[in-house]
Amino acid sequence: MPITVLFEGRTIDAASFEARCRRAAAALHAAGVREGDCVALLMRNSPALLELMLATRAVGALWCPINWHFKRDELDFIVADSGARLLVADAELQAALPAWPIDGVRCFTSPREDGAAPAHDTDGTDWRAFRDTPAHPPAPPRPPRGAMFYTSGTTGRPKGIRRAAASPEQVARGQAVHRHVLGFEPGMRALVSAPMYHSAPNSYSIGAAQEDGALLLIEPRFDAERTLQLIEQHRLTHAYLVPTMYVRLLALPERVRRRHDLRSMRFVASTGSPCPPDVKRAMIDWWGPVIHEAYGASELGYMTRLDSHDALRKPGSAGRPLPGVTLAILDDDGRPLPQGRAGLIYVHQPAYADFSYIGQDAARRRMERDGLKTLGDIGYLDEDGFLFIVDRAADMVISGGVNIYPAEIEASLLAMPGVVDCAVFGIPDDEFGEALAAAVQCAPDATLTHDAVRGWLSARLAGYKVPKVVTFHAALPREDTGKIFKRRLREPYWAGRDRRI
Repeated sequence: MPITVLFEGRTIDAASFEARCRRAAAALHAAGVREGDCVALLMRNSPALLELMLATRAVGALWCPINWHFKRDELDFIVADSGARLLVADAELQAALPAWPIDGVRCFTSPREDGAAPAHDTDGTDWRAFRDTPAHPPAPPRPPRGAMFYTSGTTGRPKGIRRAAASPEQVARGQAVHRHVLGFEPGMRALVSAPMYHSAPNSYSIGAAQEDGALLLIEPRFDAERTLQLIEQHRLTHAYLVPTMYVRLLALPERVRRRHDLRSMRFVASTGSPCPPDVKRAMIDWWGPVIHEAYGASELGYMTRLDSHDALRKPGSAGRPLPGVTLAILDDDGRPLPQGRAGLIYVHQPAYADFSYIGQDAARRRMERDGLKTLGDIGYLDEDGFLFIVDRAADMVISGGVNIYPAEIEASLLAMPGVVDCAVFGIPDDEFGEALAAAVQCAPDATLTHDAVRGWLSARLAGYKVPKVVTFHAALPREDTGKIFKRRLREPYWAGRDRRI
């Protein structure tokens, strides 16, 4: 493995970090974690989070990173649905939770990396003390597993993605894909500041840790000017950034942007949400041809890649399919469409093991046709085989690289007194790509306000799921089937734009 880790001005050398991971794997095994089990992690970006992911991987278990913005009801659902045998939470996050520990699962509290006491009282077994207990025998090696990510749910609850164990051939293929898409190489000096509870920065961190002589600088949060400072100070060569971060970097004053030497950068990876062509062009003009984009998903892995040269030649494209990937554009009846005609994007990526949705077999079956799978995105292939994504058949919204399914928000909103019906959908946002809007149909005698709706949702859902815009309607537009006509609600916001996502 060995990887050197930098965090908040402190360096953990490769030998010390490797020893931490070995002790953590032994501790997990001593706590009863076995091959195929799930370990839930409610933690901010830190060396402790990376250590636990690598340790869980080493014992053949799966780790489930949980969004630390979640409210208690959201957390309880995922811990129960995933079947987690063990939960580790940051001390600060645990202290803010009502009632701890969580029934039915062994809970540990992870202290601050600098050893300082948390701002609030905590309750629970100290993970670091348990990890460093000398009596724990070494954990027997097991075939490595991956993460269990949760997508936001199309029916009101998130779906857990449980991937089968990869074959040795798939492990090798997956590493090759990551090197091609993310630029991994021995000796890389990488930066990750996006939340590691998301699938892409999570897999980026794990992948970087597999490279000999690598250095990974983990930031607890993204800050535009600090990013430039860190690149110059540590001569970083690689980074994972998303389009929202590009926008914030480009918004820095010109004098700040020109103050820092960025010539060490060789490869910047961006996945999760489409990057506007003008933003990408501006970043390439500034940083050089080091900007790379990929189209992928937690379920399906990485499917296409676009480098800087092709981005300038094919603005708006998501790139060409990766080697070995089968990509087809089909109509609603499963018939192939000619180049230039938009339809549902279906793919097969053999580098990744198959997956299931926990307790939602029907949803898993619906996405597959003749061995190809779709997430509901709509696009077309041009004459050179480049993919262009133009719309989304499903309701999913991607805001700042975060996948949000409106059904979960609508289910909560429908429980609000005075709400007869509602529709939540994505609208354009210059910084985040998309923002949320809610169209609400009120009862005749109800008096609801924008702030009241947002307040109701804020008390029940993570903040990023609360719509930015709320409008009120005497009646919502409906299709002949009676289903709300969301496209009609969305269209005024997207008028005049080339793409609908």
